[in-house]
Amino acid sequence: MLEIGSPTSLCFRTNTTCNALLRELQKIWVDIGESDAEKDRMLMELEKECLEIYRRKVDEAANSKAQLHQSLVSIEAEVASIMAALGVLNIHSPIKEKGSKSLKEKLGYVRPLLEDLSLQRDERVKQFVDVKAQIEKMSGEISGYNKNAMIASLTLDDDDQDLTLRRLNEYQTHLRSLQKEKADRLNKVLDYVNEVHALCGVLGVDFCQTVSEVHPSLHRTNHELSTNISDTTLNGLQHMIEKLKTERRLRFQKLKDVVGSLLELWNLMDTPQEERMKFARVSSVVRSPESDATEPNILSTETIEQVSAEVDRFNKLKSSRMKELVMKRRSELENLCRLAHIEPDTSTSLEKSTALIDSGLVDPSELLANMEAQIKRIKEEAQSRKEIIDRIDRWLSACEEENWLEEYNQDENRYSAGRGGHVNLKHAERARVTVNKIPSMVDNLIKKTLLWEDQTHKSFLYDGVRLVSILEDYKLTRKQQEEEKKRYRDQKKMQDLLLNRRESIYGSKPSPRRSNSIRKVNGYSSGNVSMPPTPRRNSAGTANSDVMMTPRSYSGHHHHGQNGYFKEVRKLSTAPLNFVAIPKEDSVSTYTYSEPDSPLHN
Repeated sequence: MLEIGSPTSLCFRTNTTCNALLRELQKIWVDIGESDAEKDRMLMELEKECLEIYRRKVDEAANSKAQLHQSLVSIEAEVASIMAALGVLNIHSPIKEKGSKSLKEKLGYVRPLLEDLSLQRDERVKQFVDVKAQIEKMSGEISGYNKNAMIASLTLDDDDQDLTLRRLNEYQTHLRSLQKEKADRLNKVLDYVNEVHALCGVLGVDFCQTVSEVHPSLHRTNHELSTNISDTTLNGLQHMIEKLKTERRLRFQKLKDVVGSLLELWNLMDTPQEERMKFARVSSVVRSPESDATEPNILSTETIEQVSAEVDRFNKLKSSRMKELVMKRRSELENLCRLAHIEPDTSTSLEKSTALIDSGLVDPSELLANMEAQIKRIKEEAQSRKEIIDRIDRWLSACEEENWLEEYNQDENRYSAGRGGHVNLKHAERARVTVNKIPSMVDNLIKKTLLWEDQTHKSFLYDGVRLVSILEDYKLTRKQQEEEKKRYRDQKKMQDLLLNRRESIYGSKPSPRRSNSIRKVNGYSSGNVSMPPTPRRNSAGTANSDVMMTPRSYSGHHHHGQNGYFKEVRKLSTAPLNFVAIPKEDSVSTYTYSEPDSPLHN
């Protein structure tokens, strides 16, 4: 039995219906009385009409099929294009499976797939447009484009059909690098702006006006205007910072010069500390490096003008006190010369300077400048003489120890167990070590002095006398005293020998009256043995004198009590060396220095 709805059953029903209609038509024709020819003609027309209807339907069906096929091909091409643009390598498609499927079934699958891919493409295009817009905007900010030029095209180019994730990642990577560069540039701009702000504060310059010269966005009065980070802005800020630093350097040097002049005037005129405190702030700044000047307005033109005005005021005050200042500088010069043992220039002495100023023959400013130059020269020369002066002080200190040791040796109670006896004994031991070094100290001092004279091509004068002459005289006098001591010891041995012989002959010691009758020989008593007189100041030329010559012997009478070694009254040279005599009740004294049985003998 034929299935209802199948093509075969449909054809069977159609044929049955047509046959029934054809029989009914023939019956009608019979009733009408149509001829056979007419019947054949009408049947031919009927068959022709049927064929035309079938042909038209077939053509319509063929056109419909062609259209469906074209739609399917077009959709498949679009799907393939979107897949290629999105980078989708493969999608499972029932169309490609084996077995025939109708065009409508294929279209029924492809159309939803196209719609899904179209949504993906639109979303991907939106992502690309957003990324490109941000890239173009940031590129414009970095490049310095204006706001209108930063508006990016929100559509992709016609030939730009690469919508793959790989390319999207490339755009996003590029965007991140631009974001990082923007952040770095923004931080750099902010650092530059902060530095400009600090420099403007130090210089007392309007910050808003200064940064606005570079770019208006740097001074954020308009919050809608984003900070410009272009190369032009960065270069402008760098140039502005260099300009401000140059101005800071010039103003710092100017302030330093002005403050230096003010300090000189303060020192010159003994300005009290209370008055100086008004400018203590700027005084402390110029003593530090330029970069440490960070206090607001410290280098402003107002500050420099205030200090300059103070300098002008002091200059006017100085001119009225010039004579007093000249006297003060001369006293300072003489004090420096005294400490350095240099003879001061007599042409600017207090008496002459006063007379010159009173007579009006010399400008006090020129006289003051001359003294300032002399003070500077004396300070430099004192520095070059320092080592030798220190050696002279050590030598004189050794001479003082020698004097103390001689006085100590003349003390009858020096070995007593009283208070301080042990301390003095230790002091004497140290003094002997120091005294033994005196000859080598003098020789080294002569060498150093001669070397100084060779280097400076002038004589080393100590209070106006050549130091080498003083030292040579000292050595010669010391040698003569050593010879005198030797003669004295030989003479005393002869006296002791005569005394022993008399005792052996007469059996008793000579009477004190006879002992006192012994005549003095060469400044020493041959009976009651006495010491050579205390050395006195002598001229540099008396080399054969029997007194010791030291710089104090030459110049001490000018400068009592001026340093640690100078006292109000002092012996001006060393005492005789290494021997003492202690008189006892008009009897012949005993030679007591460094006897083998003495506690001081080691």
